[in-house]
Amino acid sequence: AAPEPELRFRPPAEAPVRLFTEPELARYDGQQEGQPIYLAVKGVVFDVTSGKEFYGKGAPYNALVGKDSTRGVAKMSLDPADLTHDTTGLTEEELKSLDDIFNNVYKAKYPIVGYTSRRILNEDGSPNLDFKPEDQPHFNIKDEF
Repeated sequence: AAPEPELRFRPPAEAPVRLFTEPELARYDGQQEGQPIYLAVKGVVFDVTSGKEFYGKGAPYNALVGKDSTRGVAKMSLDPADLTHDTTGLTEEELKSLDDIFNNVYKAKYPIVGYTSRRILNEDGSPNLDFKPEDQPHFNIKDEF
């Protein structure tokens, strides 16, 4: 009998993308040592643990983590009333700022670990047909050396 062909397929090294409910996301608020720190912007959950000095316990932006803080990021606000996914009534300038920060800070620096359930599902639990997964940031070859 011929030898078994060697399998060339290797499963991806990174963890599968997760769906986070609000209570699940709240567990990653930087308060527990050794626990990852997650922050959601525009329904995309980023692992900001590498920025612990900004997002960890007692850090300047700790108020943003463990939730979808889209409005706070857009308004550059840490006011608890702004720490929500809701973008209703934001100005054109605030929405542009949100996109800039989303693309040039979060997507550029931090790995995507999942999405908020609100981004993927409608209020009634049905799938949100507008859902589009964000791409992981692409690194230039020069970054490797």
